[in-house]
Amino acid sequence: MRDAAMTTPMRQARIDLEALAANARALAARVAPARLLAVVKADAYGHGAVPVARALEATGVVACLGVVDLDEARELRRAGVRAPILAWILPPGADLAWAIAEGIELGVGAIETLERVALAARAVRSFAAESGGEPPRAVVHLKADTGLGRGGATAADWSELVALAARLESEGVVAVRGLWSHLANASTASDAAQFEAFDTAVRLARRAGLAPEVEHISASQAMLSYPGRAYGMVRAGIALYGLSPFADRPASEFGLRPVMRLSGTVIAVKRVPAGHGVSYGHRHVTERETSLALVPLGYADGLPRSARRGPVTINGTRHRVAGTIAMDQVVIDVGDDAVEVGDTAVFWGDPDRGEPSAQEWADAAGTIPYEIVTRVGPRVVRSPA
Repeated sequence: MRDAAMTTPMRQARIDLEALAANARALAARVAPARLLAVVKADAYGHGAVPVARALEATGVVACLGVVDLDEARELRRAGVRAPILAWILPPGADLAWAIAEGIELGVGAIETLERVALAARAVRSFAAESGGEPPRAVVHLKADTGLGRGGATAADWSELVALAARLESEGVVAVRGLWSHLANASTASDAAQFEAFDTAVRLARRAGLAPEVEHISASQAMLSYPGRAYGMVRAGIALYGLSPFADRPASEFGLRPVMRLSGTVIAVKRVPAGHGVSYGHRHVTERETSLALVPLGYADGLPRSARRGPVTINGTRHRVAGTIAMDQVVIDVGDDAVEVGDTAVFWGDPDRGEPSAQEWADAAGTIPYEIVTRVGPRVVRSPA
């Protein structure tokens, strides 16, 4: 039995903040002179929003942090993160007054949303004036739907949106810092059409009298595919965490290192004969006498239940998940290897160190590495590498 089992968490995600910082610097250098927006939504893709944001802020190469909503922005501000933050989902009832007072930049893709932002900005400015303070303006990034079909103003609504924004800007209520959109990554032809639509949206906005500081449409896949289309800023998401947006091109090709290493402690090992069923449904039956190692990680912790043959390394040797992944446990067929209670099973990490990759788990589950790392659950202890 390994003594380390007494001190190491049963479920652990080691987060390499040095690798994170190196990835940020590599991406910033790649897209310069465009600036880098680091996306830390969804708990920084499962890596831990606060420590990740602090580490990125310390690099000095990140111009802005990106989150989905104001709850995520509030978590960072409460933790002392002072970097600019862009939040882009603003449902009815969102605390826009707090966001404006805190200098949170707001992604706006609809006339109704801009009207709500303006109403909140007027209230904040009125309160500041009465208190003798400097009246803040709402800082916004106007979003155009160039073909993804999610958020953003359609071509039919764009002219009205930018005209309203220009009027509000002239009144001192809002400041339009950016124009942005998002690619669908459907095909090269689709991307080209969206870039053209975005160029048109930018021209119309400038014709309406706006002079935004930045434009941004490229996220990780586009910044690596089209370095010449970086505009004034790019949004680094999955690439920042050392994972590739391409299933057939490893992150190392772009000089990026995985940030997360997910592991669990072996809590039981037993010898079983040939023909022994393993886990629910007996979807795996041993072909010969073998040893089975039990690790307390399951789909409640982020392992996809569908990945019945997901790769795992123990003591540097690669094995496979045996049978159905349960809510709290997974069984690994380790053959005749000398695996003991207390050994560490690595589910994904850095392929350059011989560890399985998040992409391999994505392949095993029929999904993408974005989902693999983002779904890691709260029982897993995040700790610095």
